[in-house]
Amino acid sequence: MAISTIDAGLLEALTGMFSGTVLLPDDDGYDDARRVHNGLIDRRPALIARCQGAADIADAIGIARSSGLEVSVRGGGHNVAGRAVADGGVMIDLAPMKGIHVDPAARTVRAQGGVIWSELNREAHAHGLAVTGGAISSTGIAGYTLGGGLGWLMAKHGLGADNLIGVELVTADGETLNVDDESHPDLMWALRGGGGNFGVAASLVYRLHPLSTVTGGLIAHPIDAAPEMLRFYRDAVAGGSDDLTVFAGLVHAPDGSGHKLAAMVVFHTGSPDEAERDLAPFKTWGTPLVVEVGPMPYPVMNTLLDAAYPKGALNYWLSSFTTGLSDELIDAMAERFASVPSPMTVILLEHFHGAVTRIAPTDTAVPHRDEGWNLLLPSEWTDPAHTEANIAWTKDTYAALSEHFSGGRWLNYLGDDQDDAIRSAYGPNYDRLVEVKRRYDPDNVFHLNHNIVP
Repeated sequence: MAISTIDAGLLEALTGMFSGTVLLPDDDGYDDARRVHNGLIDRRPALIARCQGAADIADAIGIARSSGLEVSVRGGGHNVAGRAVADGGVMIDLAPMKGIHVDPAARTVRAQGGVIWSELNREAHAHGLAVTGGAISSTGIAGYTLGGGLGWLMAKHGLGADNLIGVELVTADGETLNVDDESHPDLMWALRGGGGNFGVAASLVYRLHPLSTVTGGLIAHPIDAAPEMLRFYRDAVAGGSDDLTVFAGLVHAPDGSGHKLAAMVVFHTGSPDEAERDLAPFKTWGTPLVVEVGPMPYPVMNTLLDAAYPKGALNYWLSSFTTGLSDELIDAMAERFASVPSPMTVILLEHFHGAVTRIAPTDTAVPHRDEGWNLLLPSEWTDPAHTEANIAWTKDTYAALSEHFSGGRWLNYLGDDQDDAIRSAYGPNYDRLVEVKRRYDPDNVFHLNHNIVP
């Protein structure tokens, strides 16, 4: 759709009262604002409403509905599917909304919807506090949390969504609701993992936990050791404490050489002595090429993988929870990685255990509460000429490994997946989510997401 589909009077009224900035396709800053993290996404909205608060969000929703245009919502812009931006729609851009207030006595933080994890981590750390956040520090807090929020602290303190205790939500009819377990229990339940289906999160309130220094880092082995290392990893994390989280996978050297490696990223929240005891087996197994593990501030831990996911790189991701980590799956992973076309792509195993698994599947909208692994294929490349080959490898690898998948899917990793994948992401909670959707967004205004159809 073209900008002419927005009535001139409506547009004048919006710009006259708007606290933020309204950008049209010919305006300075439009191209920067419409671009999201995934360089594969190149869409041109009719209007970008760069909001300052809930009132701006409500006005932007109003002009979109009055003009018959689709509504998309951009928080951090990291969603790999690029749902934050649509051709010819109204893009509600929360990026200017950066307010953060930590209450150290209550151990809570309220942060606006445009905040990214590096910003929230920094403010919380100033008070010796933390909450489960994104392993990539430039990830936005809003989409991450509404989609579940897995991260280094999930074994100790649960998912980001499990620590969400309030949301200032702007609904499809422009009403601003202060949502919590007392005021809107069903809606609060749905916001803990139901994605962006119910409104725009102007601000989010989290429970914080005492945490300052952690132990973490990277251990890397030659790729020839991959099958043995992954078998060791599988056995070594069994029965691990809540303080210990280890992700593992097949990766490329960060120096750009293209050298393939088998690696483990380790994380520990306990005392230095406890961390040394629990991490010693990982550090001493085999003949590692790299052991870079030590104490660091928690916010630093969330930057260790940042360089591997630069803004503008082309991304295509697939993922699924597995039925375990069998020898057959490990061997198939190694076989498929041998033909990976891009030196930026990895095969990653994310371990679920501890606190995240002690919450019932229906207590929040996130149903994935079994101990085990999520297998992620985050394919990345930079040359558009290589797009077809990289997408084909990702799809072929996913198909080759699929006999080992349980059927569960992580919501925030879905790309252009179809309805069956969305149902797999919500699991037994789908029907209840539909009922909440019907109550708060019966016209499906917020459908540019992993959509729950009312």
